[in-house]
Amino acid sequence: MAENKLADLSTEFAVRILEVTEEIKGHHSLANQLERSGTSIGANIREAKYAHSKPDFVAKLQIALKECYETEYWLEIAQKAGILSEEAVSLLLHDSGSIRRMLISSINTAKANQ
Repeated sequence: MAENKLADLSTEFAVRILEVTEEIKGHHSLANQLERSGTSIGANIREAKYAHSKPDFVAKLQIALKECYETEYWLEIAQKAGILSEEAVSLLLHDSGSIRRMLISSINTAKANQ
């Protein structure tokens, strides 16, 4: 159940990341990095569903967690540089925080059950 919620949240998050990067003008590198990391979270969560083993499952979720942290970094840069509004970034950081906490919990549970 939690995995489905995590997959759904990460998919919704990726869509919102794509929408917000459409607003970024003149900063193609930033938009590209944000799109890549923001959409990679859900892709790795989906890959984990079909992992070959428990360690592979954990590894995929850890990659998703790293991508989540990277996305938060790019969002913070975009806000501090005045490229994205504080309101837009705040909502996305809230959502990425929820995804991050769920990933950490899932990783810890999977490791405990190895």
